Amino acid sequence: MEEARALRVQQRGIAMVDRRGRTTARLPVELFGGEGIVSEVEILRGDLAALLQQATADVEYLYDDTVTALHEDADGVSVRFENAPARRFHLVVGADGLHSAVRRLAFGPPKDHYRPLGGWSAWFTVHDAALARDLDGWFLMYNAPGGLVAAARPGRLPGEVKASLGLRCPPPAPDRHDGAAQRRLLAERFTGAGWEVERLLAGMAVAEDFASDSYAQIHLDHYTRGRVALLGDAGYSPSPLTGLGTSLALVGGYLLAGELATAQGDFRTAFTRYEDLMRPYVTRAQELPPGGMSGYAPHSALTIRLRAASLRWMSRWPLRPLMAAQFAKAGDIGLPHYPLPART
Repeated sequence: MEEARALRVQQRGIAMVDRRGRTTARLPVELFGGEGIVSEVEILRGDLAALLQQATADVEYLYDDTVTALHEDADGVSVRFENAPARRFHLVVGADGLHSAVRRLAFGPPKDHYRPLGGWSAWFTVHDAALARDLDGWFLMYNAPGGLVAAARPGRLPGEVKASLGLRCPPPAPDRHDGAAQRRLLAERFTGAGWEVERLLAGMAVAEDFASDSYAQIHLDHYTRGRVALLGDAGYSPSPLTGLGTSLALVGGYLLAGELATAQGDFRTAFTRYEDLMRPYVTRAQELPPGGMSGYAPHSALTIRLRAASLRWMSRWPLRPLMAAQFAKAGDIGLPHYPLPART
């Protein structure tokens, strides 16, 4: 935690702005005890990944590869990869995201468990020192009619802005493998939208870390099957609308590891305990905020004004206790204490 705090991004809170950049609503970070939309400890995905990798230096990592086939028998699982030679494993844990290859191979086609929410978003870094200064430490979000959402927040490095462009769209979402087509679509939809969108589009055109995905959830009757377990978005994506994807992944990883260590090789017992502990937490975390996708990306100017008004009312009764309960979901689980097993 000390290392995570050292890498945190300094952000003062979230603010809604109109097309001229005027603030229409503001929630400072301290309003909900540091656990609101912008929390006391904000860490970038890449920084968190590097931190976790450093803590697992004794793990073998294969990069630029994916699983293409699983064959389970009484003694283990034979795994084929796209690039690496086939391997045998005692267990397989699919932690490969919303479009998990492991989930598709072990649990069936996406149509059985993939639930689109009618939205799509892209994330990228903009290197613009003037825009970074204009943010003044705030996570700024702008809604434009037609279900468009643009956002910019401070990065950790000087002159760095972490940006996103999102929109309402019925399924199917744009081809997630065609980055050029995605950028063209965003440019077409957002050009002339107002606020600082043109600067964000200019940054998007040259961004080296452009990534995008649909807003969707994963719902499964079980997170395990045979010798295969699912973890994080692969097993129970709550969608970015909840802000709880990382919490679910970290808690799930802790519980799965703890139960496997406690069961001393009896993976069936460990998998059952993992599901029993995770299921209530996942169910609560997958509850969408008020309005869901329509609340996040309203279509009309009137509903945009209503959204700003609702954000202002979050600091007052009766919305404040409701929103405090929403934000508290990340810690809404009693974690068992697992003694560390002896290293061998």
